[in-house]
Amino acid sequence: MVREALFWVLAALAVSGAAMVFRFASMARATYALLTALLAVGGEVLLLGLDYLGVVIVLMMTIEMAIMAVFMIMFMMSPGGLMPMSMVHNARGAAGICGGVFAVLAAGVLLAPWPGREGRTPRDPTRALGLSLMGPQMLTMMTLGMVLFATIVAVVVLATGRGRYDRLGDGLRARRADDPVRGGVGR
Repeated sequence: MVREALFWVLAALAVSGAAMVFRFASMARATYALLTALLAVGGEVLLLGLDYLGVVIVLMMTIEMAIMAVFMIMFMMSPGGLMPMSMVHNARGAAGICGGVFAVLAAGVLLAPWPGREGRTPRDPTRALGLSLMGPQMLTMMTLGMVLFATIVAVVVLATGRGRYDRLGDGLRARRADDPVRGGVGR
């Protein structure tokens, strides 16, 4: 009973979070609404008993949305939503495509002959899932993940020419910030 209630709460949260992405004028808020929707989907996967996959979804989406929020705030013209903006382009066409895709997927779910369970549950479902997804390349993919993460950190560090210690000194106690262009924050 509790699992069913939690399923419906997470489903409603996922759908409402996804809908709010298109309602917010702020890219930062839209990013966090999308994160909420994706975390709810990760919770649904955890409810299905796929612990490894659910945790991977939660971790990946959290890191991805945090990075996306940082880049949105850095590069968007109006990250705070101070100027009107719309995330919807060709609303009628998009609604038609979405309705058609939903109808096809719903028909597939309802009309497809679902197979019965064969065999036994493996002793370690996490290992079995990892082997079926990655095969013998699991170590390669784990290493690749760490290399990609290190690359992201290195790119952000190299792209930032100045840090907080450059502005206000080693003790962060300078009376005025040493900014190359006057008139900014910390003037």
